[in-house]
Amino acid sequence: MRTVTLSIFLFLLVFISSCKEDEIGKSEVNSCEMQMGVDYIANPKSARFQSLIDEYVAKGIPGVILLIKDEQGFYIGSSGMADIRAGIEMQTCHVSKICSITKFMIGVSIMRMQERGELSIDDPISKYLSADILDKIENGNEPLTIRNLMNHTSGIYDVIDDQGFYLQVLNNPSKHWTQEDLLEFVYNKPALFPFSPADTAGYSNTNYTLLTMIMEKASGKSQSEILHEIVIDPLGLSNTYYFWHDKLPEGKIAQGYYDLYNNGNLENLTNWNTGSGNGYGGVYSTVWDMYLFAKALFVDKSLLSQASLDQMLVFHHTIESRKQLGVSCYKDFIDVGNPELDFAWGHRGRDLSYSADLFYFPHHHAIMSLIVNYGTDGDSPLRPVFKEMRDKIALLIDEPY
Repeated sequence: MRTVTLSIFLFLLVFISSCKEDEIGKSEVNSCEMQMGVDYIANPKSARFQSLIDEYVAKGIPGVILLIKDEQGFYIGSSGMADIRAGIEMQTCHVSKICSITKFMIGVSIMRMQERGELSIDDPISKYLSADILDKIENGNEPLTIRNLMNHTSGIYDVIDDQGFYLQVLNNPSKHWTQEDLLEFVYNKPALFPFSPADTAGYSNTNYTLLTMIMEKASGKSQSEILHEIVIDPLGLSNTYYFWHDKLPEGKIAQGYYDLYNNGNLENLTNWNTGSGNGYGGVYSTVWDMYLFAKALFVDKSLLSQASLDQMLVFHHTIESRKQLGVSCYKDFIDVGNPELDFAWGHRGRDLSYSADLFYFPHHHAIMSLIVNYGTDGDSPLRPVFKEMRDKIALLIDEPY
């Protein structure tokens, strides 16, 4: 999402209410029993990680859940509130929307499909998408490959930038969007930039809606089936859901908030849906399930071959928002600490009222899984607070024992 679009429309949200009952209910106190296994050892920095997230909740972030795993052990903790109005404290097992980390999981699924021979990421997208679609998308008739969509070098217009799309979100906040619904806001709109993949990369959510259509065409299965078959079910991610395809659990979801007026008052926007379930967002999960996904990908190497992982870790030279774009993966924290040692691979997640981070720091053999129930895509006083917190978490990971 883009700040300009959000600033134009978000202030209207408070004046609009839906006649439908909220699909995502209130948060409850849950029993947090995580089966962490015999290798669970408390991290020596645990007290410092806890103090850090407590500090930033005191600065206004409603709720934080953080998991850190390195060679010295685990830290898993929470702070703040899962439901401010109901007075429900945030717990480590609360489920939250992890936003664009969905793209990370979709990307891994596509790489696995390539390993199974169902497609190649160097296939032209025209092999799977009809001319009726591509003729109406600027850059659609360039020699685009699946890889260009995955690493954001397509230049295709971003649906999340479209004012007409946000007007429809306002008219029906809890709508279950389809791929075709979303593409109506992309057709005949200007490209973000001329197609020149060696020179230019730029983030577009539309790329991942098109990727889900390609996945379905190549496999004959729904995108949700593929995500479950390749990622969710084999890893036993029992608290991970792909909304709206999967029903969300009652009482387990942390409420999501945003400061609409930049005045310190947080509005509950949990049920506002900005296109979930179409590749670029929609996965809800816990820090533990996110950790299991990252561990399987980067540590155990049980999700993909090393050759596939190597392809994901080819990053474009363009630096966008302090990160570099790879194939469904970021190289992040490139300006925090020593750039040769302290970077991380993974993905950010940012949405209307939730934020998340999932990263592996290869030189520190550390996984960071972070959930915040506040939207940091739009410009608000808490956005720099959040950014400062995540940088400090990374610096603490980097710090020697």
